Amino acid sequence: MIATTLPRPQDYSSEFAHDVLIGLAREQKTLPAKWFYDAEGSRLFQEITALPEYYVTRTELLILGLYGREIAAFAGPDAVLVEYGAGSSEKAALLARRLKTPQSYVCVEIEDGAARAAAQGVAAAAPGLQTRAIVGDFTALDSNGPALPEGPRVGFFPGSTLGNFEPMQATALLRSFARHLGGGARLILGCDRVKSASVLVPAYDDAKGVTAAFNKNVLARINRGLGANFDLDAFAHEARWSEAERRIEMHLVSRTDQEVVILGRRFQFAHGESIHTENSYKFDVERLAAIAQAAGWRIEKTWSDPEDRFLVAGLSL
Repeated sequence: MIATTLPRPQDYSSEFAHDVLIGLAREQKTLPAKWFYDAEGSRLFQEITALPEYYVTRTELLILGLYGREIAAFAGPDAVLVEYGAGSSEKAALLARRLKTPQSYVCVEIEDGAARAAAQGVAAAAPGLQTRAIVGDFTALDSNGPALPEGPRVGFFPGSTLGNFEPMQATALLRSFARHLGGGARLILGCDRVKSASVLVPAYDDAKGVTAAFNKNVLARINRGLGANFDLDAFAHEARWSEAERRIEMHLVSRTDQEVVILGRRFQFAHGESIHTENSYKFDVERLAAIAQAAGWRIEKTWSDPEDRFLVAGLSL
């Protein structure tokens, strides 16, 4: 397993500080969801995926199990499998075992430990397969970054991560994947379907409070990394369903009037004011097709579970 680092125009600490200071200065305070995933955030997210309320991971695994051969046939032989935001190796390992004579597996993951663990996990599941971990932000792919292996490239973007981006941002992301993978590439993409709020809200606000801890960990990360003085107990986790936008929103709601100091900057929070930390847009095939088409992709195949809770799509350029 080879590990490389994706070049960045600035180091993560300064980018983190910039995003935090700009986001909290807005009228609707925000924080980018990518900063959830330090080592503790990644650990908590893996715990979330096993919760009874969180159907996403087990449903996508079910689809990969039921239709693995069809998905592998869509990918084609001799594939260079490139996973964006690996997190866990379970899905990629399942797919890699089904592929016909795959050449290599590459993961692009922002957290160093998760990147290496994913590459090692796939290598263990598919002995003989060359694996590579690229430590970097898949939302900022650079043509000057580490070159991908030669061969038919198949992007893999599982989970419901595409839904974390605004529609125009999602289009830009898929366009950057197309540039990164090159002409003739294919993409296997996971998306969460639109469904009842009675199913969606508990998936993002579980009874054990793991999602609340995951959400609040971003404040702990700001405390650790930027010397801030957030009192985590002074914020409540809240998941909201927006029918108009067809998205789940995660917020951290201030329980009181308070002031937080970050790098010498003072931020006022009124009682009930929130920090908007994540969106999770939900899709039907038509919505996904419109975003994909705007990015230069077309949907060739779709696979779903028996209850139509989740969607895996095969896209080509």
